[in-house]
Amino acid sequence: MSALTIQAERQPRASRILGIGGYRPTRVVTNAEIVEQIDSSDEWIRTRSGIESRRWAGEDETVISMSLAAARKALADAGIQPEQVDCVIVSTVTHLFQTPSAAAQIAYELGTNRAAAFDVSAACAGFCYGLSLASDMVRVGTAGHVVVIGVERLSDLTDRTDRGTAFLFADGAGAAVVGPAAGAAEAGIGPVVWGSDGQHLDHIRQKENWRDALFSETGPEMPHLVMQGNPVFRWASYEMAKVAQEALDAAGVTVDDLDVFVPHQANMRITDAMARQLKLPEKVAIARDIATQGNTSAASIPLAIERMLENGEAQSGDVALIIGFGAGLVYAGQVIRIP
Repeated sequence: MSALTIQAERQPRASRILGIGGYRPTRVVTNAEIVEQIDSSDEWIRTRSGIESRRWAGEDETVISMSLAAARKALADAGIQPEQVDCVIVSTVTHLFQTPSAAAQIAYELGTNRAAAFDVSAACAGFCYGLSLASDMVRVGTAGHVVVIGVERLSDLTDRTDRGTAFLFADGAGAAVVGPAAGAAEAGIGPVVWGSDGQHLDHIRQKENWRDALFSETGPEMPHLVMQGNPVFRWASYEMAKVAQEALDAAGVTVDDLDVFVPHQANMRITDAMARQLKLPEKVAIARDIATQGNTSAASIPLAIERMLENGEAQSGDVALIIGFGAGLVYAGQVIRIP
């Protein structure tokens, strides 16, 4: 055996979120517009999901352009220049190019100095997945600063005539800059608790594969998302509360230590059920961005954090529990400090 020693990474250091930013499309789509194509009502949608309106992207609001806008806001918030970024991670299921990655284009257009770049496909848990990867990179010295982006144009894959999903999905982008903390006492990203439950793949899925959509008998069309609402509600409301508790335990905190709770903005009823299961104290501010944004999958958590900061519901330094969950069924949660 060779006596050669391969140099290992530096000793782990603490990581934290340095800045946050978001982009919301300009078009506001009300429930009144949605019910024109489905057998429903504004009251039914509000009661079922808590959604009053949602944002849909226009032709010029692409996955790339929305990501760039959100990332630039996050960099400005963090006080970090693009050339200081060592990696860009983009979580999305709606980038229409199989290759190259959205991240590679974004890294270039941001003006990074040849940063590493890759996409993650983890549906509504994607931002939490990306955040965990970025935190680990910073902790072991693989990267100094990482931009994590969650972005979707779910309106592209929405069947406007499907009563079960037409009112849910929306578009937008959210971004965070992850970098080193001053010391262990300033750590701002706790251990991730993540996993998947593939026996329920059919609960949320793309109905048609791309080949069948493009070569259908009626002509080319976009694939659509379908969801089994009741099973997803039961799974997310109760199983994800257990995962949330595991994330608290992993970070060494309790619900009494929390200032903010930011679950994936899937459904207001799911959020309320999780809060009850966790027995959150009244002092904990709960993200409810879904009311006027809709379900933006991977973008929902950073968008909700940005909104809470803008509204004064969250403050820099607050301790927050975030958890994402979606198609796969995949999930991830961690405790963070609000930047």
